Amino acid sequence: MKLHQLEGHIQSILLVEYPDKLLLLDGCCRSDIPVLKNFITQKLQRPFHDLALVVVTHMHPDHAGAANKLRKVTGCKIAVSNVSGQWYSGIDGRLMHLTDILLAKWVAKRMKKTRNKMWYSSQLIADYKLDDGEKLPGFPQWVALSTQGHTDRDLSLHHLPSNKIYVADLMVKVKNKYLPPFPIFYPNRYRASLQKIMALKPDTLILAHGGEVCLTEYDYRSLLQQAPKIPKTHWRSVKEKLKDAIKISSTRRS
Repeated sequence: MKLHQLEGHIQSILLVEYPDKLLLLDGCCRSDIPVLKNFITQKLQRPFHDLALVVVTHMHPDHAGAANKLRKVTGCKIAVSNVSGQWYSGIDGRLMHLTDILLAKWVAKRMKKTRNKMWYSSQLIADYKLDDGEKLPGFPQWVALSTQGHTDRDLSLHHLPSNKIYVADLMVKVKNKYLPPFPIFYPNRYRASLQKIMALKPDTLILAHGGEVCLTEYDYRSLLQQAPKIPKTHWRSVKEKLKDAIKISSTRRS
């Protein structure tokens, strides 16, 4: 097994190479497809259809954006967490989908990245739905872990022989500090997910935003302390800003 970490649009691209097939640990951004194709066909000198499985850890633009298109182009299968329904369902879901795309564009601008296509379907029909502790189809060295909190369907992927865990957005690394992600829809599940990873005592963690790292017990405790006690979501953030604006306006008038 060779793990390749490529620079994606706003996240790391994690491609696992085996002699007979390739595994993509997350669904990337839509604009990452040419980067991935070039690496597989030019650097690895392999056909693009060697990509056998794409795991979508959750439905955000930088984790699911390329999945549908990759399946269409390469014939790969898609695996997701075994959670019923679509994350972006109903009118609220469609609005959240648009908001998440705009947020991803903002992150790209902050990172001084060139403007690229971010739009992708809000709906994803998977070939496989994975339960907690289930081995990845065709890749038995990898085990799916349910690590919900960021959303209701987050997955982490544990490579048993090396004891490495890809945790996607369970945490982000900013200026050498580890922070909880935004949003966090399920605070209790989020803390339980952190504790699950702690209990497994991985040798290293692989972050979608931060690369391969080794967390200390202090780092985990700090994350638990920073984890919100109530949901930290788009709508709540907007309401808090509106309240602050009203308070400032009222203070000025008085």
